[in-house]
Amino acid sequence: MTLILFLIGLALLLAGAEFLVRGASRLAARFSIPPLVIGLTVVAFGTSAPELAVTVEAALSNNADIALGNVVGSNIFNVLVVLGLSALVAPLVVSYRLVRLEVPILIGTSLLVVLLGWNGAISRSEGSLLVILGLAYTIFQVHQGRSEATETAPLEGIELAPDSGWRSGASIIFGLGMLIVGSRWLVAGAVALAQALGVSELIVGLTVIAAGTSLPEVATSLMASLRGERDIAVGNVLGSCIFNILWVLGLASAISRGGVSVPPEAWSFDIPVMVAASVVCLPIFFTGYVIERWEGGLFVVYYLCYLLLLIAAAVNAPNLLALRLATLVVVVATGLMLVVSAARAMRRQRS
Repeated sequence: MTLILFLIGLALLLAGAEFLVRGASRLAARFSIPPLVIGLTVVAFGTSAPELAVTVEAALSNNADIALGNVVGSNIFNVLVVLGLSALVAPLVVSYRLVRLEVPILIGTSLLVVLLGWNGAISRSEGSLLVILGLAYTIFQVHQGRSEATETAPLEGIELAPDSGWRSGASIIFGLGMLIVGSRWLVAGAVALAQALGVSELIVGLTVIAAGTSLPEVATSLMASLRGERDIAVGNVLGSCIFNILWVLGLASAISRGGVSVPPEAWSFDIPVMVAASVVCLPIFFTGYVIERWEGGLFVVYYLCYLLLLIAAAVNAPNLLALRLATLVVVVATGLMLVVSAARAMRRQRS
């Protein structure tokens, strides 16, 4: 029964996100908002609606470990798995704007989580700060989109033809309703699943829930990669990760009575992995502004190593510290290799 409740909640989340994105996209087109702005905000943020619903519900239900684990796990999954799989489908061309703007913002917001969580909790005031930064980021994106002359078409499958306002509004309301119900069932199922398996809610949030709520990003980015809209595939992932930290984690912390607690193991391991995943994007993106297939495969291997470490921690495996140190050495070594490759690529571009 627990598994059924979990799966039904996940299905409602995904369907609700689809209705929400379609309704918001049509409504935006009705008010003549440029497609570029819709792609960078509505599509990217709409695919993060499941994370928002689940994290807020978990925070209100005093399941702070699920709330934090969902955000951190989703960002790790988005960068390493979604980007990795998209690059394996086809090499991803990265625009200069994403390298110059979105990646540094993602790295900065990830580091902000480390700073805010050092005392063991992200308070309501700190959550409000994240929301304010999220609002500023959204306004900035809209302003940038309107000021740019070149418009990028949004993803295939997202209808942008304006229609009657009531239809768009009904789609948004229906999608929100499904998100609310689905998030409650998913969180309830996840808590029961953690208890049945004897693992912490943090690990369930970092893995099962994070992967489940990231399915819209997987579908959107893979479809964009297959259809040749590869810049959108990258932008969707980066925009969703930034949205997760500023809006999702911010709202959850702001509305929860005691904020969102940050367990020591999350602050010392999982959050640094999230930061590392965002940092490793920079040298890869600079290597000719293309994410090659081998680099996408490297991302997926990184995530598999992370999963193995989580499993080892869950079963209290011996030599866990040695495993983490070995993984760190591999990541640092490949990171240095990517930095060298990026430096050589930039040197060739100048010459």
